[in-house]
Amino acid sequence: MAILAGRGCLGARKEVLELSEVVAAPIVKPLLGKAVVPDRSPNTTGGIGLLGTAPSQDALRECDTLIIAGSSFPYMDFYPDPGQATTIQIDIAPTRIGLRHPADVGLIGDCQTVIAALLPLLTRKADRSFLSKAQQRMADWNRLMEERGTRSDMPMKPQVVAYELNKLLAADAIVSADSGTIATWAARYVDIRGDMQFSLSGSLVTMGNGLPYSVGAAVAYPGRQVICIVGDGGLTMLMGELATLVKYDLNVKVVVFKNNVLGMIKWEQMALEGNPQFGVQLQPIDFAAVAASVGAAGFTIERPRMRPRRSGVRSTTPGQR
Repeated sequence: MAILAGRGCLGARKEVLELSEVVAAPIVKPLLGKAVVPDRSPNTTGGIGLLGTAPSQDALRECDTLIIAGSSFPYMDFYPDPGQATTIQIDIAPTRIGLRHPADVGLIGDCQTVIAALLPLLTRKADRSFLSKAQQRMADWNRLMEERGTRSDMPMKPQVVAYELNKLLAADAIVSADSGTIATWAARYVDIRGDMQFSLSGSLVTMGNGLPYSVGAAVAYPGRQVICIVGDGGLTMLMGELATLVKYDLNVKVVVFKNNVLGMIKWEQMALEGNPQFGVQLQPIDFAAVAASVGAAGFTIERPRMRPRRSGVRSTTPGQR
């Protein structure tokens, strides 16, 4: 058995973890449900899809029962094959039952309420082998992520930046990610813990969302750490919002991964369509200098474990870092 826990479960962490423990099922998380349970919980295999983990993909490929809770994860290739798994779907919207994957049983209601009502009806499963296998696979996966996140070769790998950034996140940080390859590094290296929140564009995969999301988060939660993880393509689209951060003294840390290319589009052109790359090269921009020019502090890192090099223009806004 496996549990696919989406955004509709964000208020049901306790119930989802208890359900997982009772039925011995790994928790698989679509990206919008990343904050449902901590990423280092022994009962989760993390994300699913092209940006997810191999253990999550294995769990859905091999399960004989699937509980879809509060999710409309759109990529049908990652669901169990039709007829493979008995599927129970929980959703507050009746129209979503069976939308992405055939559902044998549909339960309408808030995920927290429905799962809480189900738990007393369940008996703890004695056979823990499926969950144990998923846990072992996840341990192997985490070792691989650490290996890739600690590489020192050049040019510097994006995994290294995301791996180090994760160490600096507060237990109640709010993280927003843009669309593109950048979402991969946020999905795989940001470990949800404590009361952290996480969001990105979701099924629309619209570029340019990361910085506006962070502006909104900083306004709504002025006392919390807000981190924007964005690629150079996404930031270029709404770069003017850097001035908004300064104007309203919003303490947002914008981490830009710069490779001068629309990486995901390039990958799709070449890997999925079998075509040569076309129209994906970006005009190189010194984003640290742009930040400094609007009154924020701008730093550039080019090598693993180097000291950040600050732009020559000084910040004029004390609240900015």
